This record gives sequence, structure tokens and C-alpha cells, in this order.
Amino acid sequence: MNVLEIKRLIQTRESETVEFKTSPSHWKAVIETISAFANTKGGIVLIGVQDNGEIRGVKVGKDSIERFTNKIIQNTDPKIYPSIEVAKVDGKEIIVLTVKNIQNKPYLALGKAFKRVGKSTHQMSRDEYERMSLEKHKEELRFDEQICKGVTLEGIDKKRVKWYLEKRAEQREIKIPKTSFDEMVINLGISTREGNKITNAGIMFFGKDPQKFIPYGEVKIARFKGTSMTEFIDRKELQGALPELIDEAEKFVKRNTRMATKIVGFEQVNITEYPYEAVREAITNAVCHRDYFFSGASIRVMIFDDRIVVESPGILPEGVTLKNLEGSHVLRNQRIANWLYDIGYIEKWGTGIRRMKDLMREHGLETPKFEESERFFKVTFFGPREKILDLIKPKNRIDLKEKGLNSRQIEALKLMVNEKRKLTNREYRKLFNVSKPTATRDLTQLVKENLIREIGKGRGLSYMRVLE
Repeated sequence: MNVLEIKRLIQTRESETVEFKTSPSHWKAVIETISAFANTKGGIVLIGVQDNGEIRGVKVGKDSIERFTNKIIQNTDPKIYPSIEVAKVDGKEIIVLTVKNIQNKPYLALGKAFKRVGKSTHQMSRDEYERMSLEKHKEELRFDEQICKGVTLEGIDKKRVKWYLEKRAEQREIKIPKTSFDEMVINLGISTREGNKITNAGIMFFGKDPQKFIPYGEVKIARFKGTSMTEFIDRKELQGALPELIDEAEKFVKRNTRMATKIVGFEQVNITEYPYEAVREAITNAVCHRDYFFSGASIRVMIFDDRIVVESPGILPEGVTLKNLEGSHVLRNQRIANWLYDIGYIEKWGTGIRRMKDLMREHGLETPKFEESERFFKVTFFGPREKILDLIKPKNRIDLKEKGLNSRQIEALKLMVNEKRKLTNREYRKLFNVSKPTATRDLTQLVKENLIREIGKGRGLSYMRVLE
């Protein structure tokens, strides 16, 4: 590193990748910083520079660099070998230590792991250290490929395997293999060839009772009153195989969100509060990509008056950030992802984020918000609140005349849908000056078209709109 580059670093001051130290006597702090750089993006330590950027310089003896290098090597695990050089800046000598962004993380300094946060060095928490260690061995320790203890082939549901094979054949135009069930589960990766041991992915995707073995592999879903988590309107802890969790979560969302209907001219206009495909995409992503090593938490779907939040345990995989999230293709649970792709629950790798954004935008809503906290990844869909009818587009319109409705029926629908009125047969006859058979025929057609519904019986029979 030349003098101009060093001066430029000093002028920009300390940062996530630059640290100043005044003297080699602070060697413990230097080694901790080196560990932090090695565990993040790499960095440079300048020894002989004060925190304010003033160059004090250091005295470098004949064996100083060798001794300092040995201290670093002896007190790091795995051993770190930084580039060390001495540079003369403004007539003063400083030591420049460069740590590259290296693999084989985490690195310990003096028996502890450190990380870089802004311009400070912090000791890692135990959870952070364990997650980094797991990431280091992710190929051999990938959760979905590990053996699920206590499960035998009896725990696999043959009907679910059959359903998957039929769905895969339909979606991907792959013939259903003509092999025995025992051979089938091995070929699919549900069990190992040696000893018929069932994998975690196998029990979660095809198990008779997946949550018996992986209890946190559920989806907790709730509809709250208002905009805070203070009062439940509806809630459920969804259990079952992974595809079922996705399907049941979508049904719950549909049941607990609104569809607005209005009669405009001769057209019935329908609009849902959210594009259900976008919310389903977020739930599918959570089921597919969550960190299943994080055993203390389940996926949560929270529905409020103004938004839907899908929260997934685990931070983004290494190499994926909020900035490059769109288009990134890193599979944490490859086996699960492949099976979901086979049955059409995932359409194309790396397109989920863009798909959610496009669907929300097309629906007339703002794009989802993606957030990452210390231990969770969260997607928030913001709803229209009272402006739901502003979302109406031509594709949401149903031409009532094409359905064969007459002007009386359309006017009656306007009253029932727009003004939320109930009508009896007698009221219908009086409004439109028609006979009882004509009124009955008109109202019966509207019921058959699923535009209105009957309430009560006999003399108490009345009619009202279908959609709330």
C-alpha cells in the first residue's frame, strides 16, 4: 500500500473496514479487531495513528514485526496471517495490517469471536457464533438433509407421496416412476439408502405428523383487531406437511381479509383487499427458506386492519442482503425448495421478490417492505384500508347484462350491494310493480348466479348481498 492510499484512509477516518491504533502495545485490541475483520468483510489496521487521525508513528525494531506476527498467529483460531508492512508517512513510521475477506469463518481471538459493527469491534453473541459455525459447515450440516431422530418409514404418509408424484407429473411433465414405495422414498431423498433413515425434509414434507418431531415447523397465523397485537379476532396454529401449511395459510388470509363489491352502471365490480398471490408467495418463501436450525420460533403471519406481516425465523443467507435480495438465488433448504418447485409452489428460481412487488403494484398498492432484524426476516404488505374501492380496475368488472339480468334485477342489486339493504319478495314487487311469480323468478336467478343469498324461511324470507 503506497503513501497516498494510506493518507486517503486516514482522511476518511475509522469505519467498518478501517481501524486506528496508537501503539503495538495494544496488541490484544489489535488482535480482536483482526478477528472482527476476518469475520466480516476484511479490513485494515493502521498502528501509529490516533483516533482523530493524527499520525504519531511507532518505533519499529529489528524483530518487532516478526514478534507481532507471531502474537497474531498464536492468539487466533483458525490462525490468521495478515499482510504486515511498515510505511513512512510524513516522516513517521506506521504499521499497516491488512486482513482479507477470508473463508473458514468464524475466527477466534484470545478464545473469543468478534464482529465489526460500524467503526467498533464487538464480541459476538453465542447465537451469532453458532450460526456462523453452521454456515461454515452448511453442506454437511444442512438441516433438511440431516436425519430426523426417532422417525421410521412408518412415519411417512403414502398418500402424500402419491399426491406429490401426481402433482409433479402434472406440473413438470414427468412420468410417475414405476418402482416400489421403499425405493421411491430413497430416490426422492425422503430416506437414506443406508438403513432407511428419514431426513428432516422428508418428515416435514411427507410425514404423517411432522410437528411431533419438529414442533416449531408450524405456521402461527392470526387476525388482530385494529393495527396492534393486543386483541385477537381469529387465530390458528397450522400443522401438517409443508404444502398443507401454505394452502391453509392462504385460506386463512382469504377468510380474514375483505372483498369489496359495488354496482356501477350495469356492471358488478369486485376487488380483494390484497393480491392473494403475493401474500402466498411470501408464505411459501418463509416455509421454503426459513432457518430450521432456529428451533425456538415458528413462522408467523399477522393480519391487521392496515397490513399483513409475514415473519420468518432466521436472517438472510450469506451473500444475500436487502440490497441484492431481488434476483438472488441462494437455497438454505435445497431439498425442500426442489420439492416445492416440482409441484409448482415455486415457479422460477430468484423471481419471488419481483413477483410480490409486481403483484402489489398491479393491484394498486405500494410495494412490500422487506426488513431484516437480528434474528428474523419480515415482509410487510400495506393494505388500502378504507380506500379499497379505489383499487377497482376493468378486469374486476362483471357485465351484468351479459349474465342476462334485466334492469329490475340490476337496480335491486344496487340497493343490496351499494346501500346494504335487505329485500323481501313483497318489497321487490312493490318497488318494480311486478307480479309475485315475476319477483320470485328474478330473485331466484340472482341467487343462482351467486349475486345474492337467502336469509330466513317462509314469511321471514329476505334477500341480501353475498359479499361483505
